[in-house]
Order: sequence, then C-alpha cells, then structure tokens
Amino acid sequence: MKLNQLTLDVSDLSRSKSFYLTLGFRLLVDSPHYCRFLAPDGDTSFSLHRADEVTPSGATLYLETDDVDAEKMRLETAGIAFDTEAADQRWLWREAEFRDPDGHRWKLYHAGKNRIDPPWRVRPDEA
Repeated sequence: MKLNQLTLDVSDLSRSKSFYLTLGFRLLVDSPHYCRFLAPDGDTSFSLHRADEVTPSGATLYLETDDVDAEKMRLETAGIAFDTEAADQRWLWREAEFRDPDGHRWKLYHAGKNRIDPPWRVRPDEA
C-alpha cells in the first residue's frame, strides 16, 4: 500500500482552492463542492471538500522542499502568512509552520536523508 490522498473539509471552496493553487498544487478535479489537486512535485493527490462546519484536527501536514527559506520567502511574497520562522529542529529537520484559511496546520520542511534514515531509526534486525 501507499498513501495516495488526503481530503480536508473547508468552509469556502473558492478561497481554499485559490490558497492551494498559490502553494503550487495543480488542479485535477473542480466541482462546486469538491476539488482535487496533485502535489507541487510527485504524484500524491490532495483534495478539498466543502463542509458546513470545519474543525481543524490536530494533524499536521508537511510539504517537503530542498530550501525552506527560499520557498518560505516565495510563498510570503505570494501572500501566504507563516506562524513561525524557519528553524532547525532537534529532530534534524528545518521547518516553518503556516495554516490554510480554515486553520489546518501545515509545515514547510526539509529533512534530507533524515526523513527516512535518522540516526535513531529502528533497523530491521532491531524490530
């Protein structure tokens, strides 16, 4: 199995669609109550569903980039507001946090080899 798609409920589909297009997502499906995108890179899909009530979950969604600072600057120039500055984390990732118009939490990050192979990774012979 592989993770293929995430769907977020949003209160204003048009506003959210514009936000995610600004992030670089590529529109695949567009209807009055639903739209689906491809991630800016790769083939992961992501969708929005219009809902009467939206409560952001405790989940955090991540967008990986090679240069967090440059991408953050590009997105800020395009009107995306960040909650945090880009910072190196103790888990060896560089991150900056932002939220979509409905408050869903996202992080722009770079992990490099530490994404899959951090120093504390469980090895097959240890599992």
